[in-house]
Amino acid sequence: MRTKSIAVAATAVTGSLLLAACGGGGPASAGGKISDGKVVLGLLNDQSGVYKDLSGPNSKVAIQMAVDDYKKKYGDKAVAKDIEIVQADHQNKPDIANTKAQEMYDRDKADIILDVPTSSAALAVATQAKAKKKLYINIGAGSTALTGASCNKYTFHWAYDTAMLAAGTASAVVDQGGKNWSIVYPDYAFGQDMNKSFTAAIEKGGGKVQQSIATPFPNDNFATFITKAQSSNPDVIGTMAAGGDLVNFVKQFNQAGLQGKTKLAVGLMFITDIHNLGVDQFQGTQFTDAWYWNFDDQNRAWADRFKAKTNVRPSFAHAGNYSAALNYLEAVQAAGTDKADDVVKQLEGKKINDVFLRNGEVRAADHNVTHDVYLAKVKSKDQVKEDWDLEEIVKTIPAATAYAPPSGACKM
Repeated sequence: MRTKSIAVAATAVTGSLLLAACGGGGPASAGGKISDGKVVLGLLNDQSGVYKDLSGPNSKVAIQMAVDDYKKKYGDKAVAKDIEIVQADHQNKPDIANTKAQEMYDRDKADIILDVPTSSAALAVATQAKAKKKLYINIGAGSTALTGASCNKYTFHWAYDTAMLAAGTASAVVDQGGKNWSIVYPDYAFGQDMNKSFTAAIEKGGGKVQQSIATPFPNDNFATFITKAQSSNPDVIGTMAAGGDLVNFVKQFNQAGLQGKTKLAVGLMFITDIHNLGVDQFQGTQFTDAWYWNFDDQNRAWADRFKAKTNVRPSFAHAGNYSAALNYLEAVQAAGTDKADDVVKQLEGKKINDVFLRNGEVRAADHNVTHDVYLAKVKSKDQVKEDWDLEEIVKTIPAATAYAPPSGACKM
């Protein structure tokens, strides 16, 4: 579905409009101070494994687009004149993420780390951000602990969390008659949090989780777990796998002959997952999406720019990295410095409407970035008229409905 309410005449105009929405001109750079003479943006994610396609190397392209748009907007008045992007592969391992974050902050002099899918890795980086007193904006991980028990002054959660996903998908599926569930989840921080969030949403809607089945992460053989999930004859099998693991799960779910017999619910899905496996494998599956490239003309114009550089359409992680990088640079501009505490003050409480965040707000209480999200459905093969236009947006879920209130566990 494409909403025509936002018209964008051309790519150049798109960039300027989106930048204007991100925060105004800020003070003149006179007196501004940039540490080490440059701003360093660190990208830390999975560059080679199961989450490579949904974010990976192409998130550097999205971040570079933000840098280019910032420089174009401010020109000689830019506070951050020299901007560098450094990147590393955390291999979805928290110990490696911890080491790479230390190296980025200390050796590379990164002022901020972006992305970090895999919740166990994300939580490790949050610990480093707090210790180093350097900014960290997470896009790729879902754990609610980032804005709960593990929250801190320097960590922001930009794109989504597990409670938001459950509020959309679980509620919709239960309302449609999917009362009895088996949940299959990866046994690490993200999967455990997804299982907890989905179970709460299912029970709130009057449903029941008959089984919660943990699997190794990463994993390429789900056959045994699918058989076990089916053994209780559920209405719904909910998979909390993501990226390459999700593709493997769905492929094996269909090979087991369950497509069309048992409803499949997907906890977290990216456009890259659907494209990699094909709409026929996911046909009709509903899920919650944080952003969709063809939702309206504003999104499509940005996606066209991205595709010209990468030859693929962006996932919500790519758009989220762009938004986070650009808003960080806008905060530097407004503060007149890249000093972390001053930048944090500029971000806290900020209301944002840009290409990624609609009705967005950076909550000061817990640094969760709330925004409108979407209940989506995978199109059938005959509905697909254009490569990558694989989703139908069923409805917009307002930010106030999508996100839980701040957690009492968060102590800044």
